[in-house]
Amino acid sequence: MKRTSFTHTLIAAGILLAALPAQAETITLQQAVEMSLAADPRIKEREQVVEAARGMLQEVQGNAGWRVSANAFIGLAPEVEGGFYQGGAYSGTVPRTDGDNFDGVSDWTHLDFALVKPLYTFGKIERYGEAAQGNVDLKRGELRQTRGDTVYDTKRAYFGYLTARDIRVFLEDMQGRMNKAITSVERNLKEETGESKQSDLYALQTAKGMLAKYVHQARAVEKISLDGLKVLTGAGLKADLTVADERIEPVPFPQIELADFQARALQDRPEMQQLEAGLRARRALVAAKKADRMPDVYAGVIGQFNYASQRERLDNPYLSDSFNGGGLTPVVGVKWDTVFGVASARVNQAQAELEALNHKKAFAVAGIPFEVGEAYANARANYDAQRDLAEGAAAARRWMVATLADFSAGIESADKVADAIKNHVLAQTEYLRTVNDYNMNVAQLARLTGELK
Repeated sequence: MKRTSFTHTLIAAGILLAALPAQAETITLQQAVEMSLAADPRIKEREQVVEAARGMLQEVQGNAGWRVSANAFIGLAPEVEGGFYQGGAYSGTVPRTDGDNFDGVSDWTHLDFALVKPLYTFGKIERYGEAAQGNVDLKRGELRQTRGDTVYDTKRAYFGYLTARDIRVFLEDMQGRMNKAITSVERNLKEETGESKQSDLYALQTAKGMLAKYVHQARAVEKISLDGLKVLTGAGLKADLTVADERIEPVPFPQIELADFQARALQDRPEMQQLEAGLRARRALVAAKKADRMPDVYAGVIGQFNYASQRERLDNPYLSDSFNGGGLTPVVGVKWDTVFGVASARVNQAQAELEALNHKKAFAVAGIPFEVGEAYANARANYDAQRDLAEGAAAARRWMVATLADFSAGIESADKVADAIKNHVLAQTEYLRTVNDYNMNVAQLARLTGELK
């Protein structure tokens, strides 16, 4: 009896736990970034592109190894009996006859093969290998750039959600204050106390309508940003996901000088690494195209085997039967396969592509420091702006509270209340948006300098 009661208790507890709502997953910004880097299909796609480039490198390197070419088939050959004189007698069982007589057909088995290895290619394999390695490094740079984009997109969704949520909560609070003021005016008008005018009601209702619009917009941005964060982190749109931060806060200003940022970007930025890899690949391709005009020296073994069961073998070193016999020999040879005009054109094409990439690098060397400087200037401007806006928003709040108190005491008009509320809304929302802009400026600086965090 006791055991049955205990079992029932366990079952009841299990049912109760299953019925409890699942707890929301709360993540920090760093956790969101790590989840996004692990889940983003764009990164996985780039990883496979890198693997494909490695496969191409292995293919090029494999050309330095042994090569085999073979051909085997079974066919038909004319049947022949008898042989030539050998030592004063016929070599076969009967004399071989000449002429156009058809004695029948025989099965014919044929095999020819060549097993060779390049000894010297005038740098073809080495140069093409360097070009393939440069392509691998290029694809790695694209992968790193994609990872940087994922980090930036995750921060944008995370900070965007915090900003929209803070604005929505703030505006809903303002809506409550506005509704109280409207209720007070409507009561005064109904009681005809003379403390409020009809125009006061209209002024407050106008401000209420504007507030409602901004609330709806904030809710939409809040939902879109959170859904974007769910998609980026791989949690899924139906996941119950929340963020750890209670409000948006400005991140610390980078303690690095602009010149250091610019130098770091020129060295560590994925695009610069891609350019360097591309230049190495193009230089190697130019050398490889020049080497294509030269022959290949090789060594190996070649052989051939033929067998026809209905033909007598010839044991004569001066005569051969293409349907019966064979041979095997080691060889050292030179193979030359080029069209001089085409080869020269390919060299010119590779050289032109190399020069084009050199000009692209020159533009990047000039443009990247400017791009970093622009992001740094924007970060500095928004950092200073959000500090001043914080003070302005605090003053606007005091202005609104004082105006509402005067309005309640009957010594201030409703239009002044509406004006104070609108200015407070403007100052606070601009502050929150500027904090978001500043945080994204810092994130952009990190992306431009090749940081992945």
